[in-house]
Amino acid sequence: MAHIFMVEDNPTMITTVSKALAKWQHQVTTVHNWSQVAQEVVANQPDLVLFDITLPSFDGFYWIQEVRKRSTVPIIVISAADIDSNVMHAVAAGADDYLMKPFSMAVLLAKVQALLRRTKQKTNQAVIGWGTNRFNTLTNVIRNDQGSTQLTPTEGAMLTVLIHHGNQAVKKEQLLEWLWQGGKYLDDNTLNVNVSRLRHKLSRLGLAAALVTERGVGYRLVTGDE
Repeated sequence: MAHIFMVEDNPTMITTVSKALAKWQHQVTTVHNWSQVAQEVVANQPDLVLFDITLPSFDGFYWIQEVRKRSTVPIIVISAADIDSNVMHAVAAGADDYLMKPFSMAVLLAKVQALLRRTKQKTNQAVIGWGTNRFNTLTNVIRNDQGSTQLTPTEGAMLTVLIHHGNQAVKKEQLLEWLWQGGKYLDDNTLNVNVSRLRHKLSRLGLAAALVTERGVGYRLVTGDE
């Protein structure tokens, strides 16, 4: 059973989604004070958050950014807003996935289960890395002699894949397959934004050139001298 926090103001949507999640023994909590959304998310310590974009107070983009200042909890955006115009904004703000209304409940459940499985997966080797860089796959924190930075679950999963491929290019299709269940409901732009976000965080540790784009192929993590 997982604890899922739902940031949604439509009672019908809340009831429908809650009933569907309850069939999988998931517990759903909703917002009580719309001026304290981020604080409520953090206080409840959920396993995953479902975020609408159009909300009574500030919009979902604002609250996602506020949550990300305090937590790396997995976030799925559910919104009636046009996916092409807003998905990049949502992912850039810190969301891990996106679903547009109206949607199939089966698709939502698949996304929830996939994200929960990925973030809760335990490995025998909690710390992996290359050179003097060390990445903790359980906490999603990467460290080196220049400091440390916190990754989101999706960024952490992506970095893990790239580290394990050790200086070999990983195709975009492979990343979508491993990270988002085949990428059936996503496009390359979503992946590109996540890569850009990961590259920005790596740059804080002096690793701006470590994540290389191989045109026409995918992405590669430089793990040695070139």
